[in-house]
Amino acid sequence: MSRTRAIRIVVLAALASVVTIAATGARGSDLTPVYEARTPSGNGIGKVYMGREIANVMSHRRMSRLDRPGRERDERTDLLVEALPLEANDAVADIGAGTGYFSFRVAERVPDGVVYAVDIQQEMLDEIERRKSEHGVDNIETLLGRIDDPGLSEQSADLIFIVDAYHEFSHPREMGEAMYKALRPGGHLIVVEDRAESKSRSSGALHNMSEAQARKEITAVGFSWLRTESFLPQQHFLVFEKPASP
Repeated sequence: MSRTRAIRIVVLAALASVVTIAATGARGSDLTPVYEARTPSGNGIGKVYMGREIANVMSHRRMSRLDRPGRERDERTDLLVEALPLEANDAVADIGAGTGYFSFRVAERVPDGVVYAVDIQQEMLDEIERRKSEHGVDNIETLLGRIDDPGLSEQSADLIFIVDAYHEFSHPREMGEAMYKALRPGGHLIVVEDRAESKSRSSGALHNMSEAQARKEITAVGFSWLRTESFLPQQHFLVFEKPASP
């Protein structure tokens, strides 16, 4: 095979790969590209969804940041947990659970229910299991998700919540569709993200989201937006619902 022909084959294969990636997440036979590619920015992966570049995932090596002193005071995480619409026997999914900072707090609110602590890093789940054993908590179940699917059973959750993690989903369309299937009709999805509208945030721009962007992405997979609450000092608290009937 000539060198020129070999190069041409490699180029064509690369182009085919790009087309496949772009079409990933399209519903049914709709091959309209879902994702676009660009040169990655400092905090991004170079993959663009609905005009937003997706941010890098926080490594388990930085897990101590999730339990940092002062987090409750700075972010009012106590108010966040209190605001979640929960019943004592609810099944709740914490997507991007990390070390379980919120999973353990929510577990106290659903003593007769269960919290599915979902993360794509086994090291995070191992830490949750360690803490479960240490504190004798038995209503948290850890679940190793995939980058495109949290691994929840269909209609298995009354509430799903995501705190400061949605913007890092490398496959937001697929994750959104999977979460929609996992919720029971009438169930709620809570998305909490640092406000992009705030000029006082020190984190990288891609680790913030505007209300408009979050609403655009979440409603695109079928959820209905109910309201956005502003009681948190730094974050949007967006409430979505899976319609009770199609």
